[in-house]
Amino acid sequence: MPPSEMWTDQQHDPRENGVVPRGEQEVVLDYLRRYRLTFEMKCEGLDAEQLTRQSVPPSDLSLLGLLRHLARVEHHWYRRVLEGQDLPRLHHGEEGETSFSGAVADPAVVEEAWREWRAEVDHAREVEARLDSWGDTVRVQGDDVEVRDILIHLVEEYARHCGHADLLRECIDGRTGQ
Repeated sequence: MPPSEMWTDQQHDPRENGVVPRGEQEVVLDYLRRYRLTFEMKCEGLDAEQLTRQSVPPSDLSLLGLLRHLARVEHHWYRRVLEGQDLPRLHHGEEGETSFSGAVADPAVVEEAWREWRAEVDHAREVEARLDSWGDTVRVQGDDVEVRDILIHLVEEYARHCGHADLLRECIDGRTGQ
């Protein structure tokens, strides 16, 4: 694949918005915004079969599995933890079933996964806009955790999985890069 097809032209890169974030909250939220877009870009143009290709057997890691996992992460941290909603975990079924094991090469499953992830990201952005103080704490497994720690954890979660997505995409069609 020629380099011109692997890298997004900076003028057309959706992560570039001309805004230079200032201060802790703006910087962290901008990293999160960029990683969400990067993950979406890693999956662009792939069909259901490609999105479910597994990395290295016996691992069940796939781009669709990561998409479902990230929807679950957004759902858990924003709805269940930050908002305190009493909801079952997204993609948490039978014992041993994970967001990865439910990632099957079915266009309807892919469509549902994108719908869920986008809805959770939209909801997360609404929550982020309402946060009063990043020093506020919430209870997580019996401990008081600052909102700041949760949001930085989300950056870490996306950063790690964007790395996974980069390797998965390279295995599918050789595309590397951002």
